[in-house]
Parts: sequence; structure tokens; C-alpha cells
Amino acid sequence: MVEELAQADDAVAACVDAAAWALSEDDLVGALEAAHRLEQRLAAVKLALVREVDGRGIARAQGASCTAVWLRERLRLTVPAARRFVDLATALDSGNPGVRQALADGVITLDQARVITDTVNTVQTTAGAEAADKAVGVLVEWAGQFDPTLLRKLGTRILDHVAPDLADAATKAALDADAARADRDRHLTLSTQTDGRLRLTGILDAETAGLLRATIDPLTAPSGPDDTRTPGQRRHDALTDVCRLALRTGELPDSGGEPAQIVVTTTYDELTHQLGTGTLDTGPQLTPEVVRRLACDAAILPAVLNSTGQPLDLGRQRRLITGPLRRALVLRDKGCAFPGCDRPPRWCHAHHIHHWADGGTTNLTNAVLLCGHHHRHLHHTNWTVRLANDGHPEFTPPTWLDPKQLPRRNHYHRRT
Repeated sequence: MVEELAQADDAVAACVDAAAWALSEDDLVGALEAAHRLEQRLAAVKLALVREVDGRGIARAQGASCTAVWLRERLRLTVPAARRFVDLATALDSGNPGVRQALADGVITLDQARVITDTVNTVQTTAGAEAADKAVGVLVEWAGQFDPTLLRKLGTRILDHVAPDLADAATKAALDADAARADRDRHLTLSTQTDGRLRLTGILDAETAGLLRATIDPLTAPSGPDDTRTPGQRRHDALTDVCRLALRTGELPDSGGEPAQIVVTTTYDELTHQLGTGTLDTGPQLTPEVVRRLACDAAILPAVLNSTGQPLDLGRQRRLITGPLRRALVLRDKGCAFPGCDRPPRWCHAHHIHHWADGGTTNLTNAVLLCGHHHRHLHHTNWTVRLANDGHPEFTPPTWLDPKQLPRRNHYHRRT
């Protein structure tokens, strides 16, 4: 097998640099289909090899805790992906041989094989081997027309075709199997990048997916005509707003004896003069602009350090805009005050019009409610805000947007 795979590798390598532009339309489409079919057939070979590695116990013999972890190190896969490979390899080896043959023939994809295997296992448990054989034929035929997602939905009613007298019982069994699979596959991975950012990957079960969508969907709509964020950026910022709201409730479990919080360390000069950076307690550094924005509505804990950075004295923390003052601010602004924004008060930060670090006071005449997006927008652009003679905030756009710089207001909350 090693020699045959080496020959196949050489053949594929010869195609990598081939001039696809020189192919006719028919040849181009044919080549694409051939490459796709070859990919599935190689997947069948790979699964057979994974099954043999797992069966021999090679992973543990080489010091790994399990085959999935060994595959992560050996093939540079994620553990969830490696675990799915091991599970499918086991299922194809012990299940209906028709699924493995369909994948080896290149007539179904790897994802379709997972769906068919799950469905056929349910059919065999419910209706026996004969019905499972019929199910393989039906599902492989459907796989030529439907993608894995639709194939899984159709598979929930497969017994209507192969064993109608058992269909109702099988539907419940299929739902139970789906629930068990969702419970098994649920995970969330947080991977810290070298620059301090975080990559989120994972699979949510149906209930958690519903909760997430119900939470962030209302926050992912554009916040006004000036909102140029992509949908992905809006989802990111919606998650930020949800986390801020959760922290603000004060109902999260303590962490190390302290309320759940983020901690940013900076110097007084860096805060007031926008020099240097701030440092999160988890390690990453923040720009001066971000530190000043976070300081708008945060607890400030003064500290006196000696020349080597050792604390000599810690003052009392000061919450800038909370309690009755924030309630008065909500009554006045009724939500994000930026023109055209419809975000309600619970999603808003309290922004100092004249920054506290620059000597600004903490009172109603020096504060304005801003949602997360417009808070960042105000800190990073040439928009300015002030209170008009009637005590309500108005915003002046930059000259490139309005050469006359006519003040603008949010009429959405006044109207509603």
C-alpha cells in the first residue's frame, strides 16, 4: 500500500502545477469532479489506516493518551476533528459495509458518510440488518442529490421508505441519537493568538445555539446609517456587549475571591497623556485609546508604586458613573445618544464628554450614553459631542462628512 500511495502522491503532485487555464470548459469541470472523487476515495483509505492504528493501540504505545491526541500531534489536526475521524473509522469498520464501499467508490463525501453511518446505525438498532441494508441504498442514492445537512433531515424519515411499520418508533430513536450526538460533540475552544487576540471555534448544541442567536441577533443589526461594520464584525461586537452586560449584573461567580472583572494596568501619565499602553491581567497589551475608552465607565483603583514597581499604597476604587447618576443618565438619553442608533440603555456605556483623566467631572452634564460601537467610534474618529442648551446631547460630524458641521441628534429615542 505504501508504494501505491507514493505513486498516487507523485501523480497528484504532477497535477498541482498543471495549467488549469488551458483546459476546455468540459475538461475543467471533469477535472474538478475527478479531483473531488479522488479526495473521497483517499478519505476511505485514510479512515481504514486510522482504524488499524487505533485497533493496534499504537497511540498509547507511543505515549499518547488516545488515538485522537496522537493524530493531533502526528497530522496536526484539532482534537475534535481527530476524534470525529476515529469515530467514523470505527463506525465504518463495524457497521454496514455498503457505506464504506460508497465512500471508497467516491460516490459520497466524507460528511455524507458520517450522516449515512449515523442514520443506518439508528435504523439497524430499530429495524434490523435487512432494513439497514435498504437504508444504505436509499441514502447513497439521495446523497447524489442532497448535501449533508439536507441528507440528515431526510434521514430522520428513512424508515418511511424501508420499514414504514416502525417509522414512528424510529423517529423518536433518531431524535434521541441526534441529541446524544449533539451532547457528545459540543465544545468550545479558546485559542490565544501571539498578539493577544483569541480565536473561538466550537460546536454548540441546539439549545445553546438558540440561546446565542436569541441573545446576539438583536444586536447584530446595523446601529445606524453610519455603521459600516461587516456582519462578522457586528456579531463580534454583539458578543462584547453581551459579556459587558453579564459583568454588569454582578451575578457571575467570584474568581479568586473577587467579582468577575477585567483588570487593566497603566500609569497615570499614560492614561492622561495617551502614551504607552495598558496591560490586561491575562497578559495582552492594549493601546492608549482602548485604555481611555475602558476607563470611561470603570472602577479606578489608584496605586502608588516604588521605583521597582512594588505597590506602596493602594487607594479606594472609584466607580465613575453608577447608581442614581446612571439612572438619571438613562432617563435623559433613553439609550445610545448617537444619531440614528436604536440601542437600549442596558447595552450602553457611560462616556465622559470631557474625559475624567483630563480633569472632567463626574456628573450628568459631563456624561452621555453610547453603545459599544459608537463609543469606539467616538474615541477613534473626529466626531465630537456636547450638551446643547436644552440639556440633551448633540454630535458634530467631521468636516469630510459635513463641511458645515451641523450638529446632529438621536431622534429615535425621543420618538419612541
